Amino acid sequence: MAGRFIISKDKGGVFRFKLVAGNGQTLAVSDGYASKAACVNGVEAVRRHAVDARIDDSALEPLRL
Repeated sequence: MAGRFIISKDKGGVFRFKLVAGNGQTLAVSDGYASKAACVNGVEAVRRHAVDARIDDSALEPLRL
């Protein structure tokens, strides 16, 4: 099952989206948006830019596999 974006509106009237993996795990949660249209634009921006995004690792510890 593919991942999905879920858009919600909180009690304060702020829109947010979260990216959820096919197994139901939440992968990312957005900041708040004043309008649903702005939230949808945020989703579209993630879709466009995440495809070619690189990892800039600023962690203090090296990755051990």
